[in-house]
Amino acid sequence: MNTPNKLTIARVIMIPFFIAFLMYDIAGDAGKWIALVIFIAASITDTLDGYIARKYHLVTNFGKFMDPLADKLLVCSALICFTATGKLAAWITIIIIAREFIISGFRLVAADNGIVIAASYWGKFKTVSQMIMIILMIMDIQNGAFQTLITVFIVIAVALTLISLADYIMKNKQVLSMQD
Repeated sequence: MNTPNKLTIARVIMIPFFIAFLMYDIAGDAGKWIALVIFIAASITDTLDGYIARKYHLVTNFGKFMDPLADKLLVCSALICFTATGKLAAWITIIIIAREFIISGFRLVAADNGIVIAASYWGKFKTVSQMIMIILMIMDIQNGAFQTLITVFIVIAVALTLISLADYIMKNKQVLSMQD
């Protein structure tokens, strides 16, 4: 197994630890900061595994499948935790997760028809904005300016989620007309 794939697996393994420290009083007040470090480390592996895979020509079918899945698991886990604790409205989580299901469905139908749907810049911007939003929400510094910053990134993340969805559909509408 190559290094990018090991990083992807490491990201998946970090998720339960991230959730445990974020949701449960395992480490007292330090728990959210430990969760933050885990989330940032997992986010860095996302960037690093893709960079290494492309630079050293280590792209594999496993990586093509697991890397985006690991990203979705990481982000969706955080969003579900925030919704469960009342820190994030359920409709926001539903929009973001629904977009991921829709795009995954598009990719599956396209793949069955020999078409590869590459990640777009809108999708990359969406991922970065969601990760920044999650980092800020984990930090949850209780002052007006910081809370406003969180709200701004929630709006940006939702907007980029919807824009990237529209972009994928517009660029790949031929997938909608494919039949078995």
